Amino acid sequence: MSAEAHNEHAVTHDDHHGDDHADGHDHGTYRSYLIGFALSVVLTAIPFWLVMAGVLAPQLTGLIITGFAVVQIVVHMIFFLHMNHRSEGGWNMLALIFTLVIVVIAVAGSVWVMYHLNTNMMPTHNMQGMG
Repeated sequence: MSAEAHNEHAVTHDDHHGDDHADGHDHGTYRSYLIGFALSVVLTAIPFWLVMAGVLAPQLTGLIITGFAVVQIVVHMIFFLHMNHRSEGGWNMLALIFTLVIVVIAVAGSVWVMYHLNTNMMPTHNMQGMG
């Protein structure tokens, strides 16, 4: 590689690292990371309190925790993975929508399976009377 070509490569390489948005990616700001962190703490603390305090029925608590978990996934994707409609020419938004669909299918399928396993399990027997 000639010295001129090497210098040209060095200039473009340095320019790329000098500007955080030159590559089209949204790298976030200190403020956005703090907002994401605060939301993550709140979205963790509230379900933790609901379980520890036992203020609601167990089924309702489980449903609320599931909702908080889904919201926390979205918060992490937006504030920490920087997935929005502007970055990557809109492909990140498509990935976000796809992820939400997969999460809904996984959560709904898991709840359905657990419900039917609980409903169709054999009744427990009194084991002390045996034997």
